[in-house]
Amino acid sequence: MKNKLKAERKKYTTQFYQKNYITFLIALFATLLTAALNLWIAWVMQQMIDSISGVPGSLNLSVLSWCVAEVIVAIIMLKGISYYSKPRFMKIAMTQYKDFAFHKLTKKSISTFNVENTANYISAFSNDATTIENGYLEMQFNILANAITLIGALVMMIAYSPIMTIVACLFFVLPIGVSYITGNRIEKAERTISEKNSELVATLKDSLSGFSVIKSFKAENAISGLFTKSNTAVEQAKCNKRKLVTIISGLAGVAGVTAQLGTFLVGAFLALSGWGITPGILIVFIDLTANVINPIRELPEQLASKKAAIALIDKLADSLEGNVREEGTHIPKQLGNGITLKNVTFGYEANCNILHDINTTFGAGKKYAIVGASGSGKSTLLNLLMASHGNYCGEICYDGYEVKDISSESLYDIVSMIQQNVFVFNASIRDNITMFHEFPKSEVDRAIELSGLSKLIADRGEDYLCGENGSGLSGGEKQRISIARSLLKKSQVLLVDEATAALDAETAYQVSNAILSLNDITSIVVTHSLDEGLLRQYDGIITLKNGSIVETGTFDELIAGKGYFYSLFTISQ
Repeated sequence: MKNKLKAERKKYTTQFYQKNYITFLIALFATLLTAALNLWIAWVMQQMIDSISGVPGSLNLSVLSWCVAEVIVAIIMLKGISYYSKPRFMKIAMTQYKDFAFHKLTKKSISTFNVENTANYISAFSNDATTIENGYLEMQFNILANAITLIGALVMMIAYSPIMTIVACLFFVLPIGVSYITGNRIEKAERTISEKNSELVATLKDSLSGFSVIKSFKAENAISGLFTKSNTAVEQAKCNKRKLVTIISGLAGVAGVTAQLGTFLVGAFLALSGWGITPGILIVFIDLTANVINPIRELPEQLASKKAAIALIDKLADSLEGNVREEGTHIPKQLGNGITLKNVTFGYEANCNILHDINTTFGAGKKYAIVGASGSGKSTLLNLLMASHGNYCGEICYDGYEVKDISSESLYDIVSMIQQNVFVFNASIRDNITMFHEFPKSEVDRAIELSGLSKLIADRGEDYLCGENGSGLSGGEKQRISIARSLLKKSQVLLVDEATAALDAETAYQVSNAILSLNDITSIVVTHSLDEGLLRQYDGIITLKNGSIVETGTFDELIAGKGYFYSLFTISQ
């Protein structure tokens, strides 16, 4: 399990460096040299102090002036390299990471967003992405710089005075102890922030999606209360982390100052006692002590932040790797015989079946209506035809190919679905019809004409922006766009799920007629509208009751049978 998690994580962390290694190495090189430069500056300061103090063997001011000039030039060069490389590396890394994650998201099954909390994905691409950028990418440079600084400072300290180094190491026990005790708490705090932020995003998403319901039922205060609760929880989690960081920094600061001053006092005693400690060495030891203490203090927090960021990468990887439909057999793009269901039984939960022993056939090129009372399993049946769920019993075959074994790409080549709520992008009418693909103008014009969009195009033009989720269009116009999409895609099978439920009677009739007028397409329509003029146009009507097929036949056959369909039809009139 652990190896599998690492393998999945590697797919995502690889995106940071793919086609980005040169920029990363340049930024890494600049980080290493900057850390080394700080140690060089400490050495120059030691030489300057000893030179001023008249210590024999120290460099003269002329040489030291050149050293200072070299330091300044080195700083400018390294800052220039960092200016070019580090921001560029970060930009490419995060772009590739989020692009890869979004591409994986598009591979999820259609039913995913009915069973998963999509707010987790919104949080992953916003708040969590920022944490990963700072806690993983930025932190790897900081960790490396601190590690080089710590090791280099210890080496220099030993070279200057082994005795002073031993004394300093005894004092280092304090900041090490503080860092060890408090370090892991940062990871937990970061996880809590991520979880609370996901809950806030979910509340905000629900509030915006259900805005009209909130207003019509005057539930503003209640919803505001829910938002305030989630918002307060997020900010409290952040506050707790800040408090934790403040406590850790405070304890580490006290320990660090104690270590520095303690080292200085011991060094002063050794200098006065004739142990060969010069003023320059004493001062540089304080500087080097800081270069050891700061990494000791910062590294546990930095490692914890990186660990927390890795946990967020794992969280996204785990979400994206689940509910992904495996690839399978490619089938012909032409439906020859039809779709057959044999003994199909299905339930969203164990021991709670929605559909029971469904047996029926949809002939290629024919029109079918699925009717029944609310909750009878009509929409569930359509979802199974789209391979939204694979845990059913029985067989669902397209020209003899079991739908579980058909590749997603191949299945979606021949099947399209029109639902009650059609999503329309804030783009032009043409882009919404073509779904941003290139098609010959003649094919687009044909789809527009057959779907009944000609008047809309004539009035507003193909470049008319539809607004957020089609706010600039009527319900009927959006449904016509969804029909045009399917026509342009040349789908062999068109599944329609209560597409006219929210439309007025006239528009609903027009849209239904447009669907029924499509030739050479297998249309399977779930409908609540029992209009005789429309029902007579179907080749077959399938009547569901409590998840079972109770009647099948043409309109005239079912009326003549005076069974369950007859009752539904009579009541609706």
